[in-house]
Amino acid sequence: MSKALSHAKIVPRRSTERGHADHGWLNSYHTFSFAGYYDPKFQNFGSLRVLNEDRVAGGSGFPTHPHRDAEIFSYILNGELTHRDSMIKKGSEGTQGDDFFRMKRNDVQFTTGGRGIAHSEQNESDEEVHFLQIWALPWSRGLTPRYHTKTFSEEAKRSSFIPILSPLKAGPGASEAEEKAAEPTLENTIPIHADFVMGAGIIGVDKRFKWTVGADAVKKTTGRNIYVHVPMTKNGNAKIRLDGREDAVLGEGDGAFVSNVNAGDVLSFESIGAAEAEVVVLDSD
Repeated sequence: MSKALSHAKIVPRRSTERGHADHGWLNSYHTFSFAGYYDPKFQNFGSLRVLNEDRVAGGSGFPTHPHRDAEIFSYILNGELTHRDSMIKKGSEGTQGDDFFRMKRNDVQFTTGGRGIAHSEQNESDEEVHFLQIWALPWSRGLTPRYHTKTFSEEAKRSSFIPILSPLKAGPGASEAEEKAAEPTLENTIPIHADFVMGAGIIGVDKRFKWTVGADAVKKTTGRNIYVHVPMTKNGNAKIRLDGREDAVLGEGDGAFVSNVNAGDVLSFESIGAAEAEVVVLDSD
């Protein structure tokens, strides 16, 4: 197949080259430097700072911990993970909402750390939970802390890439009222304080999807940075090919840095494995 985006640079990031830490209760793979894993070559990619693929054993998790000046989101692949703000006492949660939510597959929990917030993420079930934890660098420091939780359609993800996150429509100069309204640039997405779009799709065997760089939602239109990740969900049977390139074939756990692309460019994805491929696209300034 010929390259549709001949000007694009695509560099695979192999699963086996990622940082890895197995703590027993937590088995985590790090695309970028994180905790005990440090590689100066992998600090960030545009605003994308952290991409961890985590598995947490039942009855375990991350006790109450603080976040500051980061946009943090968890994308649930399988199992259950309970998000609970530090002000909510276990057993007295009441109705699920942004401060307390038992997340399952297709749920995304989002935290604006801003000037400081604390929460826990616990697997309170008996089964393992598998999820992606992703951090982005915000466009300004000292933002108002905030949570969002949203469920996305698995059926829609099987038809095409769907947007998960898009920039806060009011932009970096948002007023207090605009921050409270939290209107995203793209409808039915979670707003993020960054020139950043996240998409997700499930590409059936021999099917093709396309991602339009910038998703008609960003301010920076040239020199965008796209990171593509294939989560480990199909026992190694999922595989995709990017832009028709044989040197850009990705298996489960693999990712790819796509650079030298501009808003409006169309990146093609072809599922060439024995199983459908779940794919996450992180489109950054």
